[in-house]
Amino acid sequence: MAIAIVVAALALIAGLAANRFLRPRLLTEDDDSGMAVKDLVAPLLTLTVLLLAFVLVTANGSYGKAEVASRGEARALDQIAETAEYAQGKQRAAIQSDAVCYARAVRVQEWPAMSDGNGDGSKGPSVWSTGMRHNFRPLEGEPAFGMLVSADTKRSEERSERLTQATASIPSAIFWFLLATLALTVVSLGICLPRKNNRGQLIALTLITALLTATLCIIRDVDRPFGGIVDVKPTAIADVEKQATRDLRAHDKNAELPCDEDGKRITRLAKG
Repeated sequence: MAIAIVVAALALIAGLAANRFLRPRLLTEDDDSGMAVKDLVAPLLTLTVLLLAFVLVTANGSYGKAEVASRGEARALDQIAETAEYAQGKQRAAIQSDAVCYARAVRVQEWPAMSDGNGDGSKGPSVWSTGMRHNFRPLEGEPAFGMLVSADTKRSEERSERLTQATASIPSAIFWFLLATLALTVVSLGICLPRKNNRGQLIALTLITALLTATLCIIRDVDRPFGGIVDVKPTAIADVEKQATRDLRAHDKNAELPCDEDGKRITRLAKG
């Protein structure tokens, strides 16, 4: 994002410098000289705006899918914790405990790991999802077993989708192409400004540069839905964590979780 701002600022400076030193050589009012530079700037500006708009829509679609997947994963985990109520005491407590720890691992460990846009997750949640499936086995043959397996499959699919959308959808080559196009557009506009009585045009050029740069920065930010200024928060999974904890404590106020606040497994020493 900082690179985009620096390049845009340099392009603006270059355009103003070119306006002062190159404009007299490039522009002419003589109709016999052919198409002037200013006649070519409008199509270039239109192309830049269309490219930015198209890429922004693409990045925003990825952001929306990431948010939907995050909420879908949370709903599936909540269903697992609620369905566990149909199990016997030991299995119920084990499944709900794993659900709480899974939510903590996603919120504390995996969310920061996705912020760089590489789609890298964390091994933390997988530890607890494996534990949940292990605790499903004693319930095989009971009605709750099918519901638990179905909810866990949904949870796994939504997590995979979340990790997929965490990967930047706009390749670096396209971003650099957009940045180069933006810089070229700003320089071209600067060349075409009048050399005298141009205060209004200078203000307009500065505003155009700021808007185009802001659009490119928004694209860069939205394309990384789990990091940056506009990001998907782990609100849904945090709510499920609280609900699953309440369900667990409702049966046993002193129930101990097998993980700490960060979703990491606690190794307890045997007593005696």
